[in-house]
Amino acid sequence: MLVGNNWEGTADVIESSGDFAKIGRINLVPDKKERLREIYLNPVKLAFFLGIRHTVGEGNDQYVDDMYTTPDGSAIVVSRPSFADVVSVDTATGRIKWRFPVSGFRADHMAVSPDGTRVAVSASTGNTVHVLDIATGREAGSFTTGDKPHENVFTDGGRYIWNMSIGEVNNDFDAPALDFLKGDRKITIADAETFEHVRTIDMRDRLDAFGRKDFSDAVRPVAFTPDESKLYFQVSFFNGFFEYDVAKDEITREKVLPKNPATSDDRTTFVNDSRHHGMSMNPSGSKLCVAGTMDDYATVVDRETLQEGPLVSAAKPYWATVSGDGKACVISESAADQVTAIDFATGKKITSVPVGDHPQRVRIAQLPHGWTGPAGG
Repeated sequence: MLVGNNWEGTADVIESSGDFAKIGRINLVPDKKERLREIYLNPVKLAFFLGIRHTVGEGNDQYVDDMYTTPDGSAIVVSRPSFADVVSVDTATGRIKWRFPVSGFRADHMAVSPDGTRVAVSASTGNTVHVLDIATGREAGSFTTGDKPHENVFTDGGRYIWNMSIGEVNNDFDAPALDFLKGDRKITIADAETFEHVRTIDMRDRLDAFGRKDFSDAVRPVAFTPDESKLYFQVSFFNGFFEYDVAKDEITREKVLPKNPATSDDRTTFVNDSRHHGMSMNPSGSKLCVAGTMDDYATVVDRETLQEGPLVSAAKPYWATVSGDGKACVISESAADQVTAIDFATGKKITSVPVGDHPQRVRIAQLPHGWTGPAGG
């Protein structure tokens, strides 16, 4: 598994199951001096670079957001928010193979196609999703989104791409009455070959119909059931999630998860508006794993009953991924610089593994047998 250390610019590689032992580390910003020189010589780029540092970066530069390996494990493709680009880093040498600057000034979440040949990346200030050839970095196409595109998911065997735009999360217009100041938030579904819009879903209307007019419609991390008939999604400011029936086009259930008494209800204190941020589902579709970011825990939820299991203490968990064998949920503890594995069957902690500075995204990876890091690295 790849663990992206956002503030450090590295990825730790750990075993994807078992004891989750650390295998190696790779620098994902080998061109850091070059990029910084370029930014500091351009006043507009510098303004956005510093803006990222002082808003979403919580005072830090964001070097690693999302990453995937190529099918043969020869490279790691990574989105780098502060550098507004996607690069491919050779896993054998640590050198950059290709670089793609995104539109606007910040790169965000990615998704890889089921066949591993393409990667979709959100250009969060450009309101665009770029779809790139994972081997060459050439753009296959792109499509427009709502404000601040965030999560991407390939569906229907790679036929469609779902993008969730979260709107403006860096202002303090966080009260429900000021929700209209958060921008255009919607789910955009695009054809993965033609890149034309197939459908848009505005969760505002669905939340209103469900009786939740006071809730944000900024859809954060999501998890589909294996047959893609149900979508589970988190929204800004909410300690819980919703269930959405794709065919019926309606929200069918809501799950409120416990609050941490030590967590302030002041919405302006939530990191990038996300009270809970991170969801994954086990391969059978029977359990959900939820990262309770601001409430400092993660929990496994039974999908049929929506009953949560034990609350596993975690320091600002920021993401949740399924282990290689499907038996565990792996969360990133961004405030403790570690990842923690939780058993889907029992809901109990298995182990924690130290990683780098501010781990966020965790992804399953494919690397050459015996890999321990780039040569000379």
